[in-house]
Amino acid sequence: MRDTPLHLHEELLLLALHDTKGTLGGAHTSIGLGGAIAAELLLRERIRIDESRRWRKLVEVREVRRTDDSILNECLKRIRDAKRRASIQTWITRFSSMKKLHHRVAEQLCARRILRADEQEILLIFKRRVFPEIDPGPEREIIERLRTAIFSDDREVEPRTVVLAALAHAVGLLNPTFGRRELRPRKQRIKSLTKGDVIGKATSNAVQAAQAAITAAAVMPAIIASSTSSNSG
Repeated sequence: MRDTPLHLHEELLLLALHDTKGTLGGAHTSIGLGGAIAAELLLRERIRIDESRRWRKLVEVREVRRTDDSILNECLKRIRDAKRRASIQTWITRFSSMKKLHHRVAEQLCARRILRADEQEILLIFKRRVFPEIDPGPEREIIERLRTAIFSDDREVEPRTVVLAALAHAVGLLNPTFGRRELRPRKQRIKSLTKGDVIGKATSNAVQAAQAAITAAAVMPAIIASSTSSNSG
């Protein structure tokens, strides 16, 4: 398993986790993981976006064959068994709400011997699970791929790297990875990547998933605030 390529949700989580503390950074990482799952299913051609409707583009199953990832299989089954079709943004929100999603992704990385599962005491009362990095090689390779994509003007960028860049941008992981000052002159390049200007149609649908994650991340705080206000009343 260690030698098989990482999935997008695994790569995104590696960027989000603190290397030594094993704690999660980024306010919208769960939404990003939901977007990464949707994008992975699109790239693997397990699902497609029906673009026959102008205003509401719905997701449908294209191939029911199982993948090598239990999380992807569970999400694919959810789409297949749903009574009604839904938009990519709706599915991203549903995926991101899966119980202990980041723990499940982290445990897969532990099985790959990239992370280690541990417990951290808080105020000598509470404990939380953390996942410090034990093999920095995979994350370094991810960062180098992103660096090449962002800091060059190459028109031919590996599609999965484009999607990962769009996802990382969506949930605010590029700044802590590369630094705000270094990224400032590359705003236009990042915009081109996240719009899918440097890739073909097939991968642009996966980038749409990342863009949907941006929208969901922006809307989610308002939904939570509204729900909290209603409950308090």
